[in-house]
Amino acid sequence: MKTLRIKVAALGIAIATTGLLNTGCNSFTKTQKGAAIGAGAGGVVGAFIGKAAGNTALGAVIGGAVGGTAGALIGRKMDKQAAEIQQTVPGATVVRQGEGIIVKFDSGILFDVDKTGLKPAAKSNLENLAASLSKNPETNILIVGHTDDTGTDQHNMDLSIRRAEAVKSYIVAGGVSGSRMTTQGRGESEPIGDNTTADGRAQNRRVEIAIVANDQMKAQAKQGQ
Repeated sequence: MKTLRIKVAALGIAIATTGLLNTGCNSFTKTQKGAAIGAGAGGVVGAFIGKAAGNTALGAVIGGAVGGTAGALIGRKMDKQAAEIQQTVPGATVVRQGEGIIVKFDSGILFDVDKTGLKPAAKSNLENLAASLSKNPETNILIVGHTDDTGTDQHNMDLSIRRAEAVKSYIVAGGVSGSRMTTQGRGESEPIGDNTTADGRAQNRRVEIAIVANDQMKAQAKQGQ
């Protein structure tokens, strides 16, 4: 619980920092706000915020932001892809964040307890996600596995890595280039729920996928394309 409280507090600081960047921008669209946030909190600062908040996927999105007009153009593309994923991948939680997208799957949808074999419903969801990723090739993808705190630290780290790799392998089989994807396992180190409760542990067993602009999309956005 102490670790969870610390991370919640850190996330609050991150949100507060973002809020300061939004001061005076209440009339902005979501995409414009994302551009402003990217301009103020991109790069190293954005990565630090994500790390402090205990969320590797969030850090990848904020840390990869370019901001400004280019960020707004990237944001519009991400708006469209996020809407598509929301419609076609019913088992996922889709969050538009800054200049990227975070797609979260509860592990109960993907895997049986303590297993790495994908369930049939998971395969259907990942096939649909792969289709969207294939149609939007100018992005990089980070796949992050997470567990609850049941079991040893090493077991949980290994399990989270193998689950992230299982998701990557299936998306690659769906036609997405493996060179676009990176995997990480975070074990039990980034909880979003209370590990002392069954519901909290279920929340913590998840896979998060961060979708961010690649260098080509960023270059095109800077050119106003």
